[in-house]
Amino acid sequence: MSQLENVTLIKEANVYFDGKVTSRAVILSDGTKKTLGIMLPGEYEFSTDLKEEMEILAGHLEYKLTGEGWQTIEGSGVFYVPAQDKFQLKVHTVTDYCCSYIKE
Repeated sequence: MSQLENVTLIKEANVYFDGKVTSRAVILSDGTKKTLGIMLPGEYEFSTDLKEEMEILAGHLEYKLTGEGWQTIEGSGVFYVPAQDKFQLKVHTVTDYCCSYIKE
């Protein structure tokens, strides 16, 4: 889906790692939350509260989930992170992403 309809946009930015990762929260009409953001090259570790769908829209990165090896996305792709977990990123180029928070 390249476009989101009937949403509420939270104007205040989420800023991480001294501004190298930023996003804006979007709330869909059904209450589902997504964040749309940009990551600059660097290495990062994030933790999750809810299960997350990380959709890479454009860029080049490697990601590592707990107990797994490094995986690569060049261009676009999707990976899922369990709730109450951590994941690591090695971002090689400016990367555009959409994160969806999944309540189970």
